[in-house]
Amino acid sequence: MTLLTKGVLQSVGLALTVMLVSLGGYLLLFPPEDWSIFWSTRIVDIPLIFFLLLSTFSITIIWAFIQGAGLRQQIHYVRHQLEDMKLGRSTLQGKSPQSTELAQLSLEAKNVQTMINDQVRLAQKLASEKVENQEKVIQEMVSKERNRLARELHDSVSQQLFAASMLMSAINETREHTQNDETKQLKLVEEMIHQSQLEMRALFLQLRPVALKGKTFKEGMAELMIELQQKVPLSISWKSEEMRLAKGVEDHLFRILQESVSNTLRHAKASVLDVFCIQRDGNVILRVVDDGEGFNVTDEKAGAYGLQNMKERAIEIGGSLKIVSLPNKGTRLEVKVPFVEREEE
Repeated sequence: MTLLTKGVLQSVGLALTVMLVSLGGYLLLFPPEDWSIFWSTRIVDIPLIFFLLLSTFSITIIWAFIQGAGLRQQIHYVRHQLEDMKLGRSTLQGKSPQSTELAQLSLEAKNVQTMINDQVRLAQKLASEKVENQEKVIQEMVSKERNRLARELHDSVSQQLFAASMLMSAINETREHTQNDETKQLKLVEEMIHQSQLEMRALFLQLRPVALKGKTFKEGMAELMIELQQKVPLSISWKSEEMRLAKGVEDHLFRILQESVSNTLRHAKASVLDVFCIQRDGNVILRVVDDGEGFNVTDEKAGAYGLQNMKERAIEIGGSLKIVSLPNKGTRLEVKVPFVEREEE
């Protein structure tokens, strides 16, 4: 027998007993003069005594079912609360139990539900911290390996290329007045070595990217351009306004600048490189222009220049990237990002 059925039967029995006792007590205290009136008098063709008993029983049944419906609703709420607790949801529907026992049970279930939710949040936080720590360790390992590769390339390949370039330059100087196929081939070799040096410096820029490390974007750009002036045979000019950019915006713009300069060194064969960053009409505009060979932006091979990576970085900070380039006409890269001022720490 369920608790609901038992409660309904108990309510019926209790109500019926109370009403019968009340009716019997009234008849004993105020007995009628003629008891036959209960048999002779009829209501809707039913003897009075049976009508009274039937009415009493009907009222008792109705009251018991009303009480049972309320109890059933409270039990259903607690059951629904337990189901939600099992599924990790919060119980927001229905009216909380009014009876003392069920209200206490509901409160205990709510406390257990809160404890489970706290444990779930704590477990998720620990899992997130674990993943973040793993990613940090991986990034540190990758950074160390990139630095190691850059050092080895600089100490071996770069030095050898420099020596080969000096040797070829000396050989070609002794053959300035000789115009034959051999001389042309030697000059071609010298140009190839020169281009390889530019490729190597661009590779260093990618392997060991200069981090801002607390500097502003203007300071980071100046440091990068000065380093390039000392290492590559390009006419480099730059200009940047002082802006308190958000750290995320500064970092993405600086990475885009590094990627763009690296592409210029590796592919453009340019002699002039102009870079400037200004603030206009609520936007930060970064522009990188060279006078190199250029390329067809719609060409599928354009993806090899890392353009997709730069576009994704621009989109991540709510900006856009536009590239205009024509073969033998140079390339202009422009990034436009809404200005977001750095908040005070």
